[in-house]
Amino acid sequence: MRIVVLAILMALAALPLRAADRVALVIGVADYATIPPLRNTVNDAAALARTLRGIGFEVSTMLDPSAADLRAALDDFAFAAETADLALVYFAGHGVEVQGRNFLIPADAAVRSNRDIQGQAISLDDLLRAVDRARRMRIVILDSCRDNPFGDLIDLNEPIGSGRSGLAPPSPERGTLVAFAARDGQVALDGQGENSPFALALIDRLAQPGLEISLMFRQVRDRVLEATANRQEPHTYGSLSGEPFYLAGSGEADERVRDEDRRIAWSSLRPEQELQLAALAAEGDTRSILGLAYMRLNPAQDRFDPAEAAQLLTRAAEAGSPEAQFELAKLYETGLGVEQDEARALALYRQAAEQEFADALNDLAFMHFQGGLGLPRDPKRALGYFERAAAQRHPQAMFNYAALIDDGLVEGKGPAEAAGYLYGALRSGSEDVLDLLTERPTMFKPETRRALQVLLREHDFYGGAIDGNFGPGTQRGLRAAYGLSD
Repeated sequence: MRIVVLAILMALAALPLRAADRVALVIGVADYATIPPLRNTVNDAAALARTLRGIGFEVSTMLDPSAADLRAALDDFAFAAETADLALVYFAGHGVEVQGRNFLIPADAAVRSNRDIQGQAISLDDLLRAVDRARRMRIVILDSCRDNPFGDLIDLNEPIGSGRSGLAPPSPERGTLVAFAARDGQVALDGQGENSPFALALIDRLAQPGLEISLMFRQVRDRVLEATANRQEPHTYGSLSGEPFYLAGSGEADERVRDEDRRIAWSSLRPEQELQLAALAAEGDTRSILGLAYMRLNPAQDRFDPAEAAQLLTRAAEAGSPEAQFELAKLYETGLGVEQDEARALALYRQAAEQEFADALNDLAFMHFQGGLGLPRDPKRALGYFERAAAQRHPQAMFNYAALIDDGLVEGKGPAEAAGYLYGALRSGSEDVLDLLTERPTMFKPETRRALQVLLREHDFYGGAIDGNFGPGTQRGLRAAYGLSD
């Protein structure tokens, strides 16, 4: 019953209890110990930090940091990012590719070989890990696609190197955007003034209210191409969710950011931006196709056209978008815009799940647990889907998997694992989990409650007795783990 109850609560979820948190770590390195300095990187970082503060970010700035200081800052930032809606890291400085991996050079690097690069530098993977657990969006921006600064000290033509200028194309996880000042294999320019062409364009576009993030980076790209006479082309990598996101603005734009119904959120896009979105969709951008489809699924709008939405979703689904496959599955399941076809719906859910799309994994778990779309009840298979969705930090799945562990239905897992999933659901921003643990903690066994108190204590959210009683101290700890302060 706990699984069914939470599913209903999540479907009716209200807005978050607090305003969206946006955190940023801005790094600029110019004064290198053993290699030639850079002219504009510190200026770029300082200017970007000011811009981000001006649009509501909580910003930490590091100028010319050592490797040790930078690693410590990334660890601290990663913890803070867990309760933020958006986490952003910006790095301006030297970066090189070694063995297909991208490395960012701290100020105190003393490099004599490729091995030194790998040991002393910070990798792009380190930056991605720092933003990985933000709740809604993760962004890493590298203004570091410059020539190899080490000359003959490292040989990028050796087998472990690529032999190319610039950086290697990254493959970020779903929901993460990586922006390069220059596309892979290309070199970024410092420019003639105090800031690089990329930083100038980024600062200008970041400050524009109500500008959707995909369109913002497209406009940055166009401005840099113009400023550099097509010698430098910024590029973004990654696959963001179909939720529209706005980095700046107030009032109406902020309401769009918080609106969890994507049909309404995309329908609020400004007319001129809708035209730009359509242009991106025509080029095959699946996220833009998704946005147009959501607009046509809003029954409150004149453009409501489920059949056209189904056609758009089919395009994106056939291009491999798991979110489009999931949304199209829901249309076939209900018969909205298409002829109802449960077999087709199930096939699409499975296609999305094969790409580890968390919503599809979670829905398939429910179908197997309860029986649905013609599937017989199969709790064992449901457990596998819940576990996979929980691994993607899906709040419902984490709670439900914790409940199943607490019931003794998952072999080899006990109270410590159940508490770990509950803690993860709290940190992911699930208001429903917070409410249930605050108001109905006895739905879990005392052993699981004690294990959760242990986790809260380990992370300095709780200092009381480990007794399984969720009194005022434990409840304060739960709220703190969620991201609230009394």
